[in-house]
Parts: sequence; C-alpha cells; structure tokens
Amino acid sequence: MVKNEVDEYLQQGIYGIKEIKPEERKKYLGTLRERVIAVLYQSQVSEKEVYPEIAQFIQKHPKACLFLNGNMTDIHLSKYIDLAVLHNIRYKIVFNKDYNTDLGLVLAEEEAINQENIYIEKKYNVKEVDNNEKKGFLGSLFGFMKKGRL
Repeated sequence: MVKNEVDEYLQQGIYGIKEIKPEERKKYLGTLRERVIAVLYQSQVSEKEVYPEIAQFIQKHPKACLFLNGNMTDIHLSKYIDLAVLHNIRYKIVFNKDYNTDLGLVLAEEEAINQENIYIEKKYNVKEVDNNEKKGFLGSLFGFMKKGRL
C-alpha cells in the first residue's frame, strides 16, 4: 500500500468513513436532495390524515424508501409506517440527537432523480379549520357575539 492509502485507511478507522454533504444529509433525514421525491414538514406529519400525495408517490416509486424523523412521536409516524408496509416499500426511522430538522418525512429513491419541486403544500390553513369545525353551544354563542349579532 502507498503511504497515502495507509493514512486514509487509518483515518477512516479512527473517525469513520467520510460522508458526502453531511449538512444536506442531516436536513433530509440521511439522504441527499438529488434523490428526494417528496417531503413533509413535522407539522404536516402531525396532522390527523395521511397526505394523499405521499400515497400516490409511493405507488409511482415502488423502490423508494420512506425516511421518518425519529424525534417525532410514534403516534404521528405510525400512519406513514402503515402506508409503507401496505405498499411494501422500505422505511427508516432516523434519529439524530445533534440535529433536528424541520422535516418529518422524506420519500427518496436510491439513485438521483433531481425532482424540482419536492415540498408538498399544507392541506389547509389553521383559520379554515377553525371556521369549518363544528362548535358547541358556547362556541356558537361567542362567535355570534363577535359578529355583533347580539
């Protein structure tokens, strides 16, 4: 072996294998941006329903892997784990104590696909939810009072 190869081998033994684009991998839950099909923020993953766009992308990309943020609770991740199991795709729960990305879910291919738009927009705004929710008697009364009808 050449001296440089020996030094590199020793460095890898001491510090581990050099990682390409470590900051990008932290953000995208262990994968590279060029492989990403779609992402959801933690707040989106925490919503009650599964995003249908994720289910559609999983059907279109049967060899994809679903990366889930391990810093989130199992209650929020379980619906996406069930979706991955249902469609027989791989999934990984990624824990990173040193860095908590704002992403909660990343769907990615094994190879680069360079998809331009990977961010799925929220289903609805908080204001729309408040207006559409059924309110109890007191909620209706206070809403009625706010509008100046009483």
